[in-house]
Amino acid sequence: MPSLKSHVVSFILRHSRKKAFSSPENLQRWIAYARKTEDYHPPALLKARLDIAETSVDGFPVYEIAPKAGEHRRILYLHGGAFVFQITSYHWVLIAEMAERLGFGVTVPIYPIAPEHNFHDMFGMVGDVYSRMLEETGAEDIIFMGDSAGGNMAVVLTMMIAEKGLPAPSRHVLISPGLDMSLSNPEVFEAERNDPWLGIPGGLEAIRLYSAGIDRSDWHISPLYGDLSVLPKTLLLTGSRDLLSPDNLIFAERARLAGVEVDVVYEEGMFHVWPLIEMPEARRARDSIVDFLIGDPMPRRLGARRRTKATIAASTAPAAE
Repeated sequence: MPSLKSHVVSFILRHSRKKAFSSPENLQRWIAYARKTEDYHPPALLKARLDIAETSVDGFPVYEIAPKAGEHRRILYLHGGAFVFQITSYHWVLIAEMAERLGFGVTVPIYPIAPEHNFHDMFGMVGDVYSRMLEETGAEDIIFMGDSAGGNMAVVLTMMIAEKGLPAPSRHVLISPGLDMSLSNPEVFEAERNDPWLGIPGGLEAIRLYSAGIDRSDWHISPLYGDLSVLPKTLLLTGSRDLLSPDNLIFAERARLAGVEVDVVYEEGMFHVWPLIEMPEARRARDSIVDFLIGDPMPRRLGARRRTKATIAASTAPAAE
């Protein structure tokens, strides 16, 4: 049964944030207001607790949380925000907890967002961040973690990496990712009615602003339609009151058919990106993430996750509709 706090949070979201996604005009107003108030810097309390350095890639800030002594593993954290909103204190709290509990280094790019920038700017920057990480860390020691739009970016970035022949990360942690922007699944319209946060009209406007004219069914925007066989072992967290959840479950099924090991945490009664909000369900979700990343050893050599070209070709046949 969902906790009392989750009901309170759902009520607040429905009467506040849901309005941002109720129409294109409302989303534009929320973006304009956000630009006056957003602060991407790590909160002062976290900077006092963690060793955080600020660098720059392509003119945009990148924060590096140092790993514990002797630890080689690193997380690339891609924050959510519908591609149009900046990282928040909720993201930073989750990032800090993961850094402290796991001991891994964490790289947090403050990537360019829409409408000031678009798809090409975003992935150009985060692609350069990953390339820089590879200069210091083997891909077998890198994890991509992202929530919402950041989950989408993690999957798309891995597919783009595969196209370029670069080594892919060893694992994905995807929190309420947006994986199909085509609206081809009628279940999402029913799910929208139960979602206290997201709405389709505003969501479509966000996609229009960032997609640089790329069709919504193209895998660069909707990675559900890409080559899922190139993805690493994945933990996917999704809730029953998230309009993205029906497509998340389809993604998990198709990825498994493509040979990817996928663990799913499906939380009844939970809304979009609930692991970011302090409440009992979030604590369970964060425990699941930690268990997934340290419960069994990650592959130590690239060859442990690589497939032969023949195997990849055999597993890329389109999934039955």
